[in-house]
Amino acid sequence: MDKVKILFIGDIVGKPGIQILQTFLKSIVQNNSVDFIIANGENLTDGRGIIEKDGKSIFELGVNVITGGNHIWEKHKFQEYSKAEKNVLRPLNYPKGTYGQGYVSTSVGKNNITVISLQGRAYLPPIDCPFRTADWVIEKVKSDSNIIIIDFHAEATAEKVALAVHLDGKVSAIIGTHTHVQTADERIFPNGTAYITDVGMTGPYDSVIGMKKDAAVNRFLYQTPQKYQTATDDVHISAVIVTIDAKSGKSLSIERLFFPEFDRTSKDNGSTNN
Repeated sequence: MDKVKILFIGDIVGKPGIQILQTFLKSIVQNNSVDFIIANGENLTDGRGIIEKDGKSIFELGVNVITGGNHIWEKHKFQEYSKAEKNVLRPLNYPKGTYGQGYVSTSVGKNNITVISLQGRAYLPPIDCPFRTADWVIEKVKSDSNIIIIDFHAEATAEKVALAVHLDGKVSAIIGTHTHVQTADERIFPNGTAYITDVGMTGPYDSVIGMKKDAAVNRFLYQTPQKYQTATDDVHISAVIVTIDAKSGKSLSIERLFFPEFDRTSKDNGSTNN
């Protein structure tokens, strides 16, 4: 296998996100000759956190690794699940002793792939440095894995771009998650690292980033806590497909995927009744 195609699926939000993948993921994989699948699952269970039942449903679809972020801790049952399932990752740069795994190495044919979950610190909890954590784990795995993929779960665009500059040529791809809005800046950095600031959300878009609209709006209107409820309608898949040279580990291409496309035409045709 001279090239490896990796599909990275953006933050899956609740049952709507799971169901659309159950419907379309198989055809996406077949149509694009995908070899390996990574999905961010920090919002998998009811829009916050992940439990074994929902993780299992995603693995049954062919996903190889589920990555996390700051919301992955929301369900108490995750603690036991993370101890038992090595392919479900929490951010590696949480303090030493935090339960769960922050990276995993696995194989596709003759190729070894390492997937790393990291979390940013700008506007998020001040955990350990993602830059220094990345340096440490890359040094640890690079002799066994040519292909290294990082899910960088972060709020600030500058922090994401800075990590890509810092690691260009040391990893195959850095895929941003967390904001639930797919960005249009996918590119290959000069030394062969594929990058996108945010891969987007797989879930309901008739919402405020996956949350029912009324509750989300009221949080801003009244500045008070509101019950988080996952929205249900206008569901889309956000992802990227990265093609990587298996020998060098450098990326050859990165392509955004958003399915189905938004309706970009007005439902009002402009006609009036006289």
